[in-house]
Amino acid sequence: MPVLVLLLDGATPPPGAGALRRLLPAFRTGWMFGFGYFLGGLWWIGAAFLADAGAGVVFLMPFAVLLLPAGLALFWGLATALARIVWPEGWRRVVLLAATLAVAEWLRGHVLTGFPWNAFGYTLMPMPLMMQSAALVGLWGMTLLAFLVFMAPVLLIGERTGGAGRRIAFLVILALFLGDLGYGAARLALSDEAMVPGVRLRLVQPVLAQDEKWSPGRDSAVLQRYLSLSSQGVTENGASPFSILIWPETALPFFLTDQPNALAAIGAMLPEGTTLITGAARSEPAADPDAAGRVFNSIYVIGDDGVIRDAYDKVHLVPFGEYLPFDGLLSRLGLHEMVALPGGFDAGRRLRTLPLEGAPSFGPLICYEIIFPGAATDRRLRPQWLVNVTNDGWFGNTPGPHQHLQQAVVRAVEEGLPLARAANTGISAIVDPYGRIIAALTLEKTGVVDGPLPAALAATPYERFGDVPFAVAVLLGFLLSAYAGFTPAKTRN
Repeated sequence: MPVLVLLLDGATPPPGAGALRRLLPAFRTGWMFGFGYFLGGLWWIGAAFLADAGAGVVFLMPFAVLLLPAGLALFWGLATALARIVWPEGWRRVVLLAATLAVAEWLRGHVLTGFPWNAFGYTLMPMPLMMQSAALVGLWGMTLLAFLVFMAPVLLIGERTGGAGRRIAFLVILALFLGDLGYGAARLALSDEAMVPGVRLRLVQPVLAQDEKWSPGRDSAVLQRYLSLSSQGVTENGASPFSILIWPETALPFFLTDQPNALAAIGAMLPEGTTLITGAARSEPAADPDAAGRVFNSIYVIGDDGVIRDAYDKVHLVPFGEYLPFDGLLSRLGLHEMVALPGGFDAGRRLRTLPLEGAPSFGPLICYEIIFPGAATDRRLRPQWLVNVTNDGWFGNTPGPHQHLQQAVVRAVEEGLPLARAANTGISAIVDPYGRIIAALTLEKTGVVDGPLPAALAATPYERFGDVPFAVAVLLGFLLSAYAGFTPAKTRN
């Protein structure tokens, strides 16, 4: 980040350039910097095109690997171009650039359904000690702080004016960073490790390859794999090491409601008093018998009698993965979504909190729904824990599943809620509301994760106030920068 600041110092327009051309050097610098950042963090999406080679989309892999970072980098290019319009001297240019880039990251998380994957704030939150402030200001507040912290070393180099001001600004940023660490240490030191009495979780990680899971005739084998893993440790008299069993996203390659024998087998496997939470495709017939019905990526709650108690339909679908944007145009070009389902999925209406018998209510989140800060729970009825089911089998042994888990952990801290995460190929984990992993199973290891359910915390400041503190901090940064930017150069510090 200090290199980016120095590059922008020299991103001067050619003499006599028009308004747009004056912004081009700064835009180009920011875009290229962002392209490198996103390419380095997202190259692994290419693995999805190889996970099911029979889908006929392998030829799209190089385009996706390059075009997605190129598109995301536009946000950084616009941010650097706007910052360079003012570009004050000394420390204020660091504050201005940090604020514009933080707004760009916020926009990236919201524009066109949003894609806040690997938001820059995560660089400052690699461990629970460093992520506790997310409970105060959320991911976007931490993103602003991260830009400031990583740009701060530039204040100690060079011969620019205002040396005293630059050193004071560096110390202020250092104090903010140390304050983040201090708050994290204090919060963890004062935390308890309370668990919900009588609730034991079991997460199943079957490690099913995409082509294996969706091959014709595999329905019974896939179901038996889940039943076998789930019943480990269950005694003949019905004693069970778990009270809640969780299977991953679209665990079974068929509609459960179309196969009553499968539901009966599930009911027979579940010990008395236990509940299954599973990802599943859900069909909804159309009113017109000649019209195509709707299909949802869903979560079912199934009782020990094999009866479906409740369901949630995924709200935030993955573009190109679960549905095809502009499908009328793109389908004519031979493109289609990557799920093994003609027409893709339909979106659910809203987030929900689902009740459970004998356990606290939970907030269901499917796959990458967990990466959206401020949109992880139903605000009308706060859940007491989060359940994230996902199928990261698309991405193999790459950084993708690790990044996904990290983002899910930060959501738990933001919301003050424990998290149970069941992933097909991993990483499955039980996480407490402080972001500490209680139990986990490593990537691509078949097995189960058993553990207690941590107790929820009271609503966090971030849950109550959302992005208001972030907006106030950004506005303050812009005011400081604008004051310097429109002051005659000879008086700038």
